[in-house]
Amino acid sequence: MSNVKKAFENGKAFIPFITCGDPDLETTAAVVRAAVNHGADLIELGIPFSDPTAEGPVIQGANLRALEGGVTTDKIFDMVKALRRDVTVPMVFMTYANVVFSYGAEKFIKTCYEIGMDGLILPDLPFEEKEEFAPLCRRYGIDLISLIAPTSENRIAMIAKEAEGFLYIVSSLGVTGTRKEITTDLESMVRVVRENTDIPCAIGFGISTPEQARKMADMADGVIVGSAIVRLLARHGRDAAAPIGDYVASMKGAIT
Repeated sequence: MSNVKKAFENGKAFIPFITCGDPDLETTAAVVRAAVNHGADLIELGIPFSDPTAEGPVIQGANLRALEGGVTTDKIFDMVKALRRDVTVPMVFMTYANVVFSYGAEKFIKTCYEIGMDGLILPDLPFEEKEEFAPLCRRYGIDLISLIAPTSENRIAMIAKEAEGFLYIVSSLGVTGTRKEITTDLESMVRVVRENTDIPCAIGFGISTPEQARKMADMADGVIVGSAIVRLLARHGRDAAAPIGDYVASMKGAIT
């Protein structure tokens, strides 16, 4: 079984997103451990990129702070290697195709395997072009996680049939960021997914409150939260681990 799938074995999964290196990698590692200790089932680590097209202003700001602070892909790999001494939950990278290309696709994916990463999310990689990375991911046992957006429509079944790890369902059009209300017909999207695969699905984009998390978890197998956590990082800086741990506990409690 995919290690990523194991995150969904014990009920609804809570998946926090953390931008690596904001404000520094020591804080990132502390936040990861706090999130895991307070109930996170899978960790999504963002590798910063200078032009993060899927991100709203909150995560864009985190990317810029991390890059200005000197974070590099190699330094992030070293942090993950150290985390894997005591963090056992599945972890996946979220980054952009350019980051992987510029590092060297095989070197990047092979290193992911060597340091103990379980999956890779590339939001700017069209499904039709995933074969640029999929064979390498299969060779090294890294799940290439697909996204389904409200605009996917007739492609949802096709994407679901080839899904690995889990399916990332994008709740809303546009970029990441918290939203007061999510109006997409997610139940229909999840229904098509269920008809075509037994791979778990998690909903992300726009979720920030326990009430929203509970509503999304009623439909899907997990909930992904990014901007709300990155906002706590921006507010608390190097002291963010404790408040983020408390936040994760409240969100996990809402979906359990």
